[in-house]
Amino acid sequence: MTKKSKIDHYSDKEALDFHIGNKSGKIEVNSSKPLTTKRDLSLAYSPGVAAPVKEISKDPEKAYDYTSKGNLVAVISNGSAILGLGNLGSLASKPVMEGKAVLFKRFADIDSIDIEIDNSDPNEIVNTIKNISGTFGGINLEDIAAPNCFIIEQKLKETLDIPVFHDDQHGTAIITTAALINALDISNRKIEEVKIVVNGAGASAIACVNLFKLLGVKPNNIIMCDRKGVIYKGRGNLDQFKSAHAIETKLRTLKEAFKDSDVFLGLSAKDVVEEDMIKSMSKNPIVFACANPDPEIKPELIYKARPDAIVATGRSDYPNQVNNLIGFPYIFRGALDVRSKEINEEMKMAAAKAIALLAREDVPDEVVSAYGGDRPKYGKEYIIPSTFDPRLIKVIPSAVAEAAIKTGVARKKINIENYKDDLLNRLDPSMSIMQGINAKIKKNLKRVIFAEGEDTNMLKAAVEFGKNKLGVPILIGSEKRVKDQLKEIGLDENYKIQIVNSTDKTKREKYTKYLYKRLQREGQLERDVDRLIRNERIAFGSSMIACGDADAMVTGNIRHYAASIEKLKKVCESREGEPIFGMTMIVFKGRTVLVADTNVQDFPTADRLVAISKSCVRVARLFGFDPKVAFLSHSTFGKPISRNTEHVRNAIEMLKKDKNIDFDFDGEMQPDVALNPIYKEVYPFSKIVGNANILIMPALHSAAISTKLMKSFGGAKLIGPLLIGLNLPIEVAPLRSTTSDIINLASVAAYSADVIDYKTD
Repeated sequence: MTKKSKIDHYSDKEALDFHIGNKSGKIEVNSSKPLTTKRDLSLAYSPGVAAPVKEISKDPEKAYDYTSKGNLVAVISNGSAILGLGNLGSLASKPVMEGKAVLFKRFADIDSIDIEIDNSDPNEIVNTIKNISGTFGGINLEDIAAPNCFIIEQKLKETLDIPVFHDDQHGTAIITTAALINALDISNRKIEEVKIVVNGAGASAIACVNLFKLLGVKPNNIIMCDRKGVIYKGRGNLDQFKSAHAIETKLRTLKEAFKDSDVFLGLSAKDVVEEDMIKSMSKNPIVFACANPDPEIKPELIYKARPDAIVATGRSDYPNQVNNLIGFPYIFRGALDVRSKEINEEMKMAAAKAIALLAREDVPDEVVSAYGGDRPKYGKEYIIPSTFDPRLIKVIPSAVAEAAIKTGVARKKINIENYKDDLLNRLDPSMSIMQGINAKIKKNLKRVIFAEGEDTNMLKAAVEFGKNKLGVPILIGSEKRVKDQLKEIGLDENYKIQIVNSTDKTKREKYTKYLYKRLQREGQLERDVDRLIRNERIAFGSSMIACGDADAMVTGNIRHYAASIEKLKKVCESREGEPIFGMTMIVFKGRTVLVADTNVQDFPTADRLVAISKSCVRVARLFGFDPKVAFLSHSTFGKPISRNTEHVRNAIEMLKKDKNIDFDFDGEMQPDVALNPIYKEVYPFSKIVGNANILIMPALHSAAISTKLMKSFGGAKLIGPLLIGLNLPIEVAPLRSTTSDIINLASVAAYSADVIDYKTD
């Protein structure tokens, strides 16, 4: 057995400092609309707010359109069962409920308000929630002790027409069911034959058993135990919730129930299971010891007793953590987006199956990072996806939404395939751009070279590029080393992917002949060119494209960007009339801005700034943008004046004199003037103020600093830098780019190869 990671330990003081730092608590409320002008205030409140008020009064469903209701969840508790701490009161539960709200926002872009009800009477709690329910699109119940949690949830479901979800019950049940599906698959068991022992008869355990039965486990094959032993028919003092799972059996103790069982699920207390119990289970036993913070039996002891076991816990420091975070944000996301009246059993099962299937797919880099650099692979130690898997936002809500539509509880019908794209855009706004590019290149697959084919990230990117049918990947590298790397990332060494290198005499001679013809008048001897082709992947790959053996290339990643550019300049030319420069796409809250030059030109002259702006306009139009160019500086329209603004002002004057210019531009101006509409009142004479989508930077250092700051602190998504001005469709990945970054650049290179005629354009 291996651990996922070393568990982090924090002192109480560190936790308290975290919660009090900056501002108290973990949540705040922000406006989703601009409130910068008098007009904004008039629209947001009086008199403008009267218009949606009247519309909602006529049709309550309009509240979903004109208010935040459709994306707002109430996180509600009375503090009667806070984590594993017990009944500490409603106010003490607030840090937990705020934490839940934070998770809703971080992982599913759902707004939440925590509500703590100081009452233990289930009827009072129900009435309170009923009276405020119109405000919300859904209700998430949390940390409410059994049996009141059952009573409250059931009564709310009977009266409310919005989703009501008790996460302690159903979240746990959904994740556990997903884990069970995969554990049964790995151990080659049939669902109708499996025998399950459950220790614990509280809310989460009962919910798990209910979902197990829906999955196909026979009721008589589930033995549930509580503190008094086996829950059997005829046993006294059983409430209605426990008695529903009583069966005819002669077994009376947990130890007796363990014998020859296939699965153990523990949602009870630490150290209640002994090694001998584990030894008595059937072949390849499945043990889910999920008591928190300490399991019913430590995984080390499970493996000592039964090395063939499949183990899951509720802890993050062991493989297969049963973590509700995998479920609840995404389940609500799907339910809210179709305006579901409830979260029914079919929706829960759809979520469980979606989670299970996701664990069987190759994992992205975000998961690898979360696992300390190790790449988990579907098997005994990876039966549940990581909480950091970015694909959860796509697969779970879409499965839940589809189930809601099919079962007739959805008020809103949606196209599921389009919805999957929309989901990705919620947390990654750059996806909308990449989806358009990818849709285009899928129609006409290009042969794309991944030059550093032995680099792990480059290789993974090539594999994913091919799997997603974005094009045909070609790797440059040693066949043996590439195959070794394929095994390292969990693929068969014979995985079908094209590998080329300079050991191919025919190709080397062909490319040497081509490149020598181009370089012979630049002081290069044929033997020098042959050496260049043999030793430089950039030269080899560029020549492949030029000779028609490939269509595009992505390189870099193992060296500094500037070093890659210098190597490219030795073998490639710039497009006629264009400088070579870097352009970065910045995407933030649905707005896209192109920034140049971010990577190549150190301190461009006025002539060079003009040329860069023209090239940016050309590229912007290829991506479907109506170009509006702002030349940036630390000054705005001459204030303050300094020598550092002269080249920017001269560039503006040159463009004004150019009669062939067919795009709007202006400057010099500060970035907030270029981007914020509030400045239109100050500078009404400019078409660009507050409206720019192309930012021409005055120097490389300002461009690089600003874009990196945006990436680190601004919450923006960056695509690129894109290499503009080269006479071949080649993109350069910055040093240590992620797999996703490399794939995006490969897609852009393929797109360029498709939409640009490099021979004549």
